[in-house]
Amino acid sequence: MPGIAAPLWDRLTETVQSGWCPGLVAGVRIKGQTEIFAVGSLDLEQSGPMAEDTPFRISSLSKLFGGALALSLVADGTLSLDDEVARWLPALANPRVLVTPDAPLTLTVPSRGPLTVRHLLTFTAGLGVDFDPTPYVAATQDFLWGPNPPDMTPEEYLARLGSVPLAYQPGERWMYHSSADVLSVLLAAAALTPLGQLVQERISEPFGLTGTGFPTGDEHFPGVYAANDDGGLFEAESYRDALAGPPKFASLAGGMVSTVPDFVQFLAGLADDNVLPAELRHQMTVDQLTSLQQAGVAEVAGPDESWGFMTAVQTGLGAVWSEPGMWGWAGGSGTSAAVYPNGDIGVVFTQRFMSSPQGHFDFFWKPFGELRGSGQANRR
Repeated sequence: MPGIAAPLWDRLTETVQSGWCPGLVAGVRIKGQTEIFAVGSLDLEQSGPMAEDTPFRISSLSKLFGGALALSLVADGTLSLDDEVARWLPALANPRVLVTPDAPLTLTVPSRGPLTVRHLLTFTAGLGVDFDPTPYVAATQDFLWGPNPPDMTPEEYLARLGSVPLAYQPGERWMYHSSADVLSVLLAAAALTPLGQLVQERISEPFGLTGTGFPTGDEHFPGVYAANDDGGLFEAESYRDALAGPPKFASLAGGMVSTVPDFVQFLAGLADDNVLPAELRHQMTVDQLTSLQQAGVAEVAGPDESWGFMTAVQTGLGAVWSEPGMWGWAGGSGTSAAVYPNGDIGVVFTQRFMSSPQGHFDFFWKPFGELRGSGQANRR
């Protein structure tokens, strides 16, 4: 018999049939009922059908796993939110900071305080992606920017990072992405455990995930594509190759692989407080930024979004299908996931690259919102 999400699956089938992507997998939890749906093929060559358990490169959805992993270490006392990063990563002790974000790299002042774990989780460490053509960007874009994980070892990464000043004082402004890579190195150092093993022990096993981790080279991934100006698709070879086997740098910023059933189960485990202590999960999924810090989020995600610990948090009305209090994120390789305040969950994996930081997934979220009666219908 048709499930509760049948109208949504019909809309997703239309999306694939339109040629927007070769295939996709989606999953929902609505009123406690979970359904998974796969449609289309693995690639443009139609080498095989998309399956519910197809593994995907999830790019920035890795960040949510990173947040949960970090908080598991906070929960057992391995680290605390206000621990100094330099305790484990001495290359980042006593950082210098640019006098202004667009200043030459030689014009710096001392940091007003140390980098902390909290700064990394909230992306307020003063380092990361900047969209202006500055000396800082020129010096860092080859290793601080995604979507590919850094093409170097963690030791090489820290040496590079420690050789350039911060763009902002710690705690001054939200900057995207790179704090999650620093966190990747820190968590392994704090736990004295390789990051892949740490993910297996603290994420995959507790949440009951069977297809989540870092690439091994044995996965049969879907093709991954970007769009031409005319809408035609071409293979994103650099991203494909960067995640084709075990990485030099295991990245919680964007280097993980997972499946839709795993990701729905992971979000459900978080939302239901089945794995992390409720207070820590709450801190992860509520706004942690001041209004000054939040200005950086607005540049990337718009004025209705803020940031918790490694996840976006909706603070304004947002799109008609959304609600304040939602949390989740999207990945540049065509993945999106969110949890509504009532515990409903939506996840969609496509492997068609987002066209911009504000790229959207309305083809999924609008019918999902209609299905659950959310958004504009609740604002009347």
